[in-house]
Amino acid sequence: MFRLRPGSELVALLLVSFACAEPEPLHEKPPYEGTAFIDPDLIVASDSSALRSLHYAGRDTRTMFDRRADAFVLTDAYLFNAAFEGEAVVEVQVNAEFGDPVLAERHAAFYARAIGQLPAGLRSRVETVWIHQGVMPFGGGNDNILIHTGKAAEYLRDGVLEEILMHEAAHTSLDPTHAVADAWLAAQDADGGFVSDYAREHPHREDVAESFGPFFALRHRRERISRGMAETIQATMPNRIEYFDRLDLDMHPVR
Repeated sequence: MFRLRPGSELVALLLVSFACAEPEPLHEKPPYEGTAFIDPDLIVASDSSALRSLHYAGRDTRTMFDRRADAFVLTDAYLFNAAFEGEAVVEVQVNAEFGDPVLAERHAAFYARAIGQLPAGLRSRVETVWIHQGVMPFGGGNDNILIHTGKAAEYLRDGVLEEILMHEAAHTSLDPTHAVADAWLAAQDADGGFVSDYAREHPHREDVAESFGPFFALRHRRERISRGMAETIQATMPNRIEYFDRLDLDMHPVR
């Protein structure tokens, strides 16, 4: 889910959201409920990662969104600088509730490597990563990726951790420019439907993130999905696929 910054920016963005009320969704039934779950093998643990180093930077206070409080909270955190190949350094902020900098580093390293498996174009606006305990959904937005490790255990069990991270990173790096862009809305209209129930229910908030996963599957993991899935994706969102193609996103380290 896309989250907004606190303070004056939140007010401004809320005003924009009222001005861009979501349209009445089309009535054709989408092929999927949610696309982060369509295939657990789009990215797997053995795939390459662009993460090059992770260094402990001490302990300090940071403002982090915590879904358990459903609020931005001033939080004592262990801090790590994650360097990705050819990219800016990302600060990984691990809630001090983990109680041990060594344990915090294990979490930071694990999730930073997984984020490094995503296409570089999905990390273009990621400046921080927030890691908390708790069984709460991940989040994207705020130039950030939000992780709750209790929920991560469920995603790992189902084999979709990387796919969830891809969905959230699409929120972070693609939504600000594309979610309500005229060309995207035109592609949405030309396709005449949505690839998932979730996108259909939230056409301005979720459609880009819900559509990117299927695009990625079709264009960059074709050998890992069934012929039927490929045909369904192509038939459902051809204009969105063309839109993503035109972006010419940096896909490194995806081969």
